[in-house]
Amino acid sequence: MARYTGPKTKIARKFGEAIFGEDKSFEKRNYPPGQHGNNRRRGKKSEYAIQLAEKQKAKYTYGILERQFSNLFKTASASTGVTGEILLQLCESRLDNVVYRLGIAPSRSAARQLVSHRHITVNGELVNIPSYSLNAGDVVAVREKSKSLVTIEASLANRNEVYEWLTWNADTKQGNFVSVPERLQIPENIKEQLIVELYSK
Repeated sequence: MARYTGPKTKIARKFGEAIFGEDKSFEKRNYPPGQHGNNRRRGKKSEYAIQLAEKQKAKYTYGILERQFSNLFKTASASTGVTGEILLQLCESRLDNVVYRLGIAPSRSAARQLVSHRHITVNGELVNIPSYSLNAGDVVAVREKSKSLVTIEASLANRNEVYEWLTWNADTKQGNFVSVPERLQIPENIKEQLIVELYSK
């Protein structure tokens, strides 16, 4: 399936924030990309443009393509509760995102690759689908044969984020998806209501 493989800093500059994590290049040039960069006068954005940009930011942040994202929104719309919040909860419940949150991989794209290459198990079973949706109580672990992988070891050594809805056992290299996170627990700077308004048109 097609994925964006271009320069991540350019995308981060487009949205004005380091959506892919720490980025030294973005810190040096945190203004929009383009020939005239910081000097270009930019007209006031339309309501639609603002809503569309927010959806694009969410898609790039979680590494989800348009059709997948649209399907997630349909699922969120059909669920009981606040649609925008449920949409972000569905994104957070994806296996690739949880592997990233647990610190097994340094980025969501790296997490997606680990899952695709069969290095991750869910409740003891190998799962190679990055979009696999986890349920509260599921156990996500590094496959026994993959525990000594240098990339995994290096990522776990730099693990410094702790999330209330996840637990991690460094000895067994397995984590628990304790519960679906509440909106306040999700650190991403996404205005989900704008996305809801965009799809509702």
